[in-house]
Amino acid sequence: MSPLTRRAFLAAGTAGAVSLLLGACAGDRTASVTALPGPRRDPGFVPDTELVLHAVPDTATILPDTATPVWRIVGEVVEGDPQALTEISGSYLGPTLRLRRGERVRITFRNELSEESILHWHGLDVPADMDGHPRFAIGTGEEFVYEYEVANRAGTYWYHPHPHRRTGPQVYAGMAGLLIVTDDEEQALGLPTGEFDLPLVIQDRSFDPAGELRYLDGGMMGAMMGFLGDRVLVNGRLDARIPVAAAPHRLRLLNGSNSRIYKLAWDSGEPVTVIGTDGGLLAQPVERPYVTLAPAERLDLWVDWSKAPIGAEMRLISLPFRAGGLTSDRFDVLTFQVDRQGPAGSGLTERLSDPGFDAPADADRTRRVELRFAGGTWTLNGRSFEMTAVADDEGVPRGSLEIWEFVNPGRGGMGMGGGMARLPHPMHMHGESFQVVERIVDDGARADWETLADGFVDEGWKDTVLVMPGETVRVLRRFETDGLFLYHCHNLEHEDMGMMRNFEVV
Repeated sequence: MSPLTRRAFLAAGTAGAVSLLLGACAGDRTASVTALPGPRRDPGFVPDTELVLHAVPDTATILPDTATPVWRIVGEVVEGDPQALTEISGSYLGPTLRLRRGERVRITFRNELSEESILHWHGLDVPADMDGHPRFAIGTGEEFVYEYEVANRAGTYWYHPHPHRRTGPQVYAGMAGLLIVTDDEEQALGLPTGEFDLPLVIQDRSFDPAGELRYLDGGMMGAMMGFLGDRVLVNGRLDARIPVAAAPHRLRLLNGSNSRIYKLAWDSGEPVTVIGTDGGLLAQPVERPYVTLAPAERLDLWVDWSKAPIGAEMRLISLPFRAGGLTSDRFDVLTFQVDRQGPAGSGLTERLSDPGFDAPADADRTRRVELRFAGGTWTLNGRSFEMTAVADDEGVPRGSLEIWEFVNPGRGGMGMGGGMARLPHPMHMHGESFQVVERIVDDGARADWETLADGFVDEGWKDTVLVMPGETVRVLRRFETDGLFLYHCHNLEHEDMGMMRNFEVV
């Protein structure tokens, strides 16, 4: 039984059908990695932690007195620390995985859904055949075994499905969860832990009168623009109100929405203190009047509520902005309410980490990726996704340091294609993290860009970056892991329509 209404399922299927009509582009070659491995357990791989994750149909109480059909991830610890997997109470979201840098992990993914799926470890640097590429998607009743060593620095990562043309519906149905990594560098800082370390997954959803999730009821136009729900959920709950102690807290924010961008601020007008981005802690804290959070981006915030009186409320809101053909009004996101005293804690240190950045001047080459609406769909350099195809300019020498320029021309007339052209795109690269080294904005696009620009946090390691209409974002990345990986727009409707390509590190 699908977690979506029949009408929405048919709309989602229409979007997928369009992508089937997209032809191959000239100049593509077949990637060297084409074989699909079956379930594997390497007898020489000795895990520190072994988990089993099941994808299952279920129901969740999201609206009062209503059982909403969802698809969710449930899990169990087979071996290792029982705290390696923790549930978010009362949520349809998957369990939070808590791992340590250098830890060896085995995770068996079992698909108990009515369609194929595969899990992607978003932000993790893992071998290509462990990354959750859609060519490895497994069918109903099958399993896939992941084995890898956690190579990433401490940070807030996440996992979600990645089957071609069905990523959007499956994430929307509930299949996503956080993956938190720690290491010695982070633990030496004395940052808030336990109940004072709050993971917060922000998503938007819509419901039909029966309380079922409603998805893409705008048909093809909804798919091309990207889904926007009319209700905001935090950790799977509507109108979220979180009780907190009068103490310092670490807030781990994930934008788990399919396409919605958030412009997050405190309703009091106080600045937002940021200590981490997608790929871990910043070198030092930074302050912003608000923070811009595009789909798949993460930010770690630090707040000190130790002097707040019992009963005090602090609201996180999303402010208005414009982004070409996309606009957003002000709305509430969640409320924190102080309901008890807590430890005073220590202040925030001025030095958080050594990110170990590379110098742009050392780059071996520069590549250009144009984000365009062409031929009735979204493309990267005029191409759409093909399962194992790699164009001649998508082969990357192992060990190279490269600048990739994501160019969003943001131009178009008043017709359908013109309106589509003026949309932002959150661009994600699988594998190692990257640095944002420069943003270049066209004069004609600057007014809209400035409604979000003060909230960009480009000082840390990233794996997803928002590219506004009329903007070029230059990122610097080193490619050390062999194999076939993806780069794509993380507006999930755009991804499912084919705004995704392979690159191969050889």
